[in-house]
Amino acid sequence: MAPEHSDQPFSHGLTARILVADDEPRLLNTLAALLRSRGYDVFEAHGGQKACDLISQQAFDLALLDLRMPEVNGFDVMARLAESQPDCGIIVVSGESSFSSVSRALRRGALDYIRKPFDPEELLATVESVIGKKTLLEAHQHIQMRLEKSEALHRYIVNSSPDIVFMLDQEGRFCFVNSKVESLLGYRPEELCGQHFRHILDDRDVTRGTLALKGPNITADNPRTLELRLKTRGSRRATRHFEITAFPIDPQTWPHSGVTQGGGNGNGARYYGTARDVTERKEAEAFINFQAYHDLLTRLPNRALFKDRLELAITHAKRGGQKLAVMFLDLDRFKVINDTLGHAMGDRLLQAVTHRLEKCLRKGDTLSRFGGDEFTLLLPSIHNHEDARQIAKKLIDALRAPFQLGDHEVFVGVSIGITIFPEAGESMDQLIQNADIAMYHVKAKGKDGYRFYSQSMSIDTANRLNLERDLRQALERNELRVFYQPQVCSRTNRVVGLEALVRWQHPERGLLYPRDFLPLAEETKLIGQLSERVLDQACQDVGHWIRSGHPDLRLAVNLSPIQVEHPRFVETLMQQVKAHDFPPGNLEIEITENVIMNDLEQISQKLRELASFGVRIAIDDFGTGYSSLNYLHRLPIHTLKVDQSFVKAIRSGEDGACIVNAIVAMAHGLKLEIVAEGVETDEQLEYLRSLGCHQVQGFFYGPARPAAEVSRSLGVTKARAASF
Repeated sequence: MAPEHSDQPFSHGLTARILVADDEPRLLNTLAALLRSRGYDVFEAHGGQKACDLISQQAFDLALLDLRMPEVNGFDVMARLAESQPDCGIIVVSGESSFSSVSRALRRGALDYIRKPFDPEELLATVESVIGKKTLLEAHQHIQMRLEKSEALHRYIVNSSPDIVFMLDQEGRFCFVNSKVESLLGYRPEELCGQHFRHILDDRDVTRGTLALKGPNITADNPRTLELRLKTRGSRRATRHFEITAFPIDPQTWPHSGVTQGGGNGNGARYYGTARDVTERKEAEAFINFQAYHDLLTRLPNRALFKDRLELAITHAKRGGQKLAVMFLDLDRFKVINDTLGHAMGDRLLQAVTHRLEKCLRKGDTLSRFGGDEFTLLLPSIHNHEDARQIAKKLIDALRAPFQLGDHEVFVGVSIGITIFPEAGESMDQLIQNADIAMYHVKAKGKDGYRFYSQSMSIDTANRLNLERDLRQALERNELRVFYQPQVCSRTNRVVGLEALVRWQHPERGLLYPRDFLPLAEETKLIGQLSERVLDQACQDVGHWIRSGHPDLRLAVNLSPIQVEHPRFVETLMQQVKAHDFPPGNLEIEITENVIMNDLEQISQKLRELASFGVRIAIDDFGTGYSSLNYLHRLPIHTLKVDQSFVKAIRSGEDGACIVNAIVAMAHGLKLEIVAEGVETDEQLEYLRSLGCHQVQGFFYGPARPAAEVSRSLGVTKARAASF
């Protein structure tokens, strides 16, 4: 078992442990007493064997040995010490004075040789000298060991650092770089050494990077820290962002020239630094910033960024006396497509719309997604209204072609309101608000177009807001009324059907007609509730008349595009019909050609479902839309309604009469029933009879009447409809 021994030297107040070995008891005791008198911790060994035993049990700093001892001599003890305690100092105290003995002792590691009889003072001085030298030697070894550990730790830290560690010479060339540069940038350390550090700087940061180390106030206590972009080798990961910290070093404080893993050894180093990869942080910051100012679905600027750019554009326009335009865009029919095909398809449609709109823009224009299916567009530095008009036309044309969403081909349009700075507003909020107002006027006039804002629109808007409020209250207060206009057989004057028409009994404005409030109901999405009320009341009234002796009486109901395009249209309609026990075969729904052509595939399916329940389908205002024979023979259409504008034109020689002739002939050829609207005179009635148009409606037979009057009049079936 090895004796315990401290790594620390025994100086600095620690007592030296001394082994004294001699075979003469008297001399042994005298020598031990002399050393103890000086405060040493002394162990006595009578003979060489006893000395070896103590060596195996204790650790010593110094041993005083006699060479001539029986059985185990001094040389044997020295050998034992060299084997088990090589750091123990040895002084020979012996009467043996031959040259060979002295030489042999010194070769074996003895630090000094004292002859017997010895001078006490000389012996003590020798012991103190040897112990002093040994203390210095051990202290030196200890410091050297600490230095080696420190250097090893430094090498480990540098080589294991997650950062690039580098040194530059006075000219800015690499004289050391650790191996981390290879994993982060793809360069081998040895190929960079000798190269100027600008070799790896991104071109955009070369000037800033080379000037950074020339600052007058850079010191070890005040290092220069900055962010630079560094180039990767080739195009593996392109440019990456690094946080660089660098400071000058004094050559005298860096004498090291040892080899460290990496490239170079630091000779001639004048700058020391680290480069930490912050690419992920920068990308995260950029993404967060992008999220704050962009719409993630379309990648367009959002409302906040648009307002920032508009504010800046207004400032520039004021300074330069220029004009700018703001457009407010609202997609037509988007909600229907979104509800029908689902939000995923709706998102794809918004992305496709964005792609087309962006192709129409000039450099410097800003297209923004303002929210939902609304977009805003900033056109800076325009010359006049015509510049904005041309862009608006391009935008409308760009969206005219159908969009392919999976297996579905869909159509959308766009309504655009335009404001010009400074005529239509001098502030950001005014321009956006007035463009929004102009856009609503486009919607009210039939959608898919553009209008410039004018002052009169604000007055209309105020009225519109009041009317919207009243309309919501009208639904709550049950102010809507259902009137009925008869559809009459032109040969027998018999009432064959009733068209349900809504009226609004406004508490202040009196009786309002559909043209006064239906466009507003569509804009505000109140048309659904309104239509449900009308259909409920009509099914209740007409159902009562059917059960009261008029089993063939037909109910005709106009439906808005929003209703028909809703995904649950058929289900909702049939639920209402069943709720009133209304016979489906007596119901005829009227829709326009445009509704069908907006999404022929979807609408066709719905119409076939309704036809399977016995519901009849009529095309309203026929001749004013697409008028495509293709869909007429493919769909379950029962009736064509000739628009009143053509009927009014029935006078000798007018083109309108020719159109009526063509429509009636077409209906006969397709075996469809035909109803002429807006019949007001005998001349019109006789002309239609001569063509074979046997169902008519209009003021000739009276205006639409409330249910009470219809109930009284239905008893007269053969008389001319003056009773209506």
